[in-house]
Amino acid sequence: MLSHNNIDKLRNTAVALGYFDGVHMGHRKVIETAVSYAKQHDLQPAVFTFRFEEGSGFKGKNLLSLTEKQYRMELLGIEHFVCPSFNSFCSLTPQQFVEEILQNQLGAKAVFCGSNFTFGKNAAGNVDVLKQICQSLGIYVLASDLEDCEGDHVSSTRIRAQLKEGNIPLVNELLTMPYAIDFTVQHGKQLGRTLGLPTINQVYTEDMLLPRFGIYITRTCIDGTWYPSATGLGKRPTVNGETPTCETFITGYTGNLYGKKPRVEFYEYLCEQKKFDTLEELKTCIKNAALAAENYFKL
Repeated sequence: MLSHNNIDKLRNTAVALGYFDGVHMGHRKVIETAVSYAKQHDLQPAVFTFRFEEGSGFKGKNLLSLTEKQYRMELLGIEHFVCPSFNSFCSLTPQQFVEEILQNQLGAKAVFCGSNFTFGKNAAGNVDVLKQICQSLGIYVLASDLEDCEGDHVSSTRIRAQLKEGNIPLVNELLTMPYAIDFTVQHGKQLGRTLGLPTINQVYTEDMLLPRFGIYITRTCIDGTWYPSATGLGKRPTVNGETPTCETFITGYTGNLYGKKPRVEFYEYLCEQKKFDTLEELKTCIKNAALAAENYFKL
């Protein structure tokens, strides 16, 4: 996939439009429709999304990292991932957005979005406005209805709420793929190594939503191989930690991952973190969580 941080010149594209935080069930419908149309009409499937300046908080905290979002779109068949800064185009009117970005920069022959899509300065444009402007320029427009799951609309807001509750099975159902992180492994306090159970330390940035604190069944991909793992997310009460950490113990792996970006997928919330009286009790907890992960993936 080609990634464009600026709005480069493209030609003959079918473009999916949206922020697509989570690339959830509803987003996938829009993207898959664009990819299918592109194949049928000899066009290049593309996504036009955007990124906020860190700390803006405009859409709520992110469910996925930018690289994870791009990875999931690539799996759906997107060939061009266009992701400029929101500030670079937010002042455009709906007419300017369609003419300058969709027509001139992206070479769009068809665009796809959700039925609640808005665009242009102060969100002045909606689907009807998009259709009206595009029709005069010969650009096909298709808006997909919102998706429902278990009696409610699928939305990033709903997924954020479930993630804060630790309801990983529902989160994964709404995302249609396991919730995952791919942050760079950093040096921690090496407590796990002291216990004989080395962990990898990945740090959630300020713009990323923190799931419910606790211990999770996860699996970790390293160089194409998946390993059962257990992940602890929280402030490490046993050692009086003050800032949240995300530490994963990977069963069956002993290599050095500092500076790398292993992909950790979440599957089940096991329990809350607690303050143990001794490090030996903490060690037993980690071992039990790792065993639960091994058994989970044997099923």
